[in-house]
Amino acid sequence: MYRKILVALNLTDDDWNVLDHVRRLAGHFESEVVLLHVADGWAARNFDQLKLAESEEMREDRQALDQIADRLRSEGLNITVLLAMGSPPEQILKVVAQAGCDLIAMTTHGHRFLGDLIHGSTIAEVRHRTSIPVLLVRARSDN
Repeated sequence: MYRKILVALNLTDDDWNVLDHVRRLAGHFESEVVLLHVADGWAARNFDQLKLAESEEMREDRQALDQIADRLRSEGLNITVLLAMGSPPEQILKVVAQAGCDLIAMTTHGHRFLGDLIHGSTIAEVRHRTSIPVLLVRARSDN
């Protein structure tokens, strides 16, 4: 049913809540899992235009993604790792289209109106602009 699952990660401990769900789904359906983190700091958003070098934050993000991938691979899952740069909703949707994903999994922090105005809402933009299912798993810290 789900051949390729994109998991958008924040690279926080909350990621394991959504990953717990995804690894069960991926194991059941023998899905490929695409782990994606979108670096959206100043250097990442201007990386290509200004021909910048990879920042320390981006190197740390890549290392964190690799550690998560190694743990999931040790459980027998087929994992692809991607570090994108720029606008999180734009990059998530771009990767979904390019990779042919048929499910998007994300962690929600339960922001309400004011929180969404301050933090933005990646989830809102992604779910309104995609035609594939979106699995939203609430962050543990919000329970």
